[in-house]
This record gives sequence, C-alpha cells and structure tokens, in this order.
Amino acid sequence: MDGTSLTAEQDKINALRQVLPEAFNEGKIDWEKLKTTLGEDINFSNERYVLSWAGKSDAFKVLQNPSTKTLIPAKDESVNFDETENNDNNCFV
Repeated sequence: MDGTSLTAEQDKINALRQVLPEAFNEGKIDWEKLKTTLGEDINFSNERYVLSWAGKSDAFKVLQNPSTKTLIPAKDESVNFDETENNDNNCFV
C-alpha cells in the first residue's frame, strides 16, 4: 500500500466486487456479466462458444426471481437414506 486513500469510484467498485464477484473478469467489471446477473438486456451474441436454446434469456430472468421454496428430503422414498454418503443433513432446513 502506498498510503493513498481509495477514490469514491474504487470504493464503489470494491463494494460491487464484494456483492457481485461474478460480474468481474480479470479484475475489471464485465458489463455483459453484470447485465446478466441483474437480469437486464441479456444478449449472448458476443460469446464465442454458446449453448443456445429457445427461451434461454427468459430462463435467466426467472433465475432473478426470489424463491420461497425449500428442498426437503423424501426419506420414505429413498433407499438406505441414513446409511448413504450422498446426503448432507446439514443442508436441510
């Protein structure tokens, strides 16, 4: 550190990096990723390798909606639920 304070711009960028790290690429804001994260103007035409399907941008918009659903294990439908190593009881509410 050189003892200088952060500019207001640097301070805001650092705050954004804390909240939305996926919007950064190589230390800089990737505006397309930021737009995608925020669900605005999703356009995948600039990507080199693209997995596209009809409704892809709509799917990303749906991902932005808050959810009130919770996954609950169906122990009675499972085989050896308590003996398997495929469950992590700490993740269930």
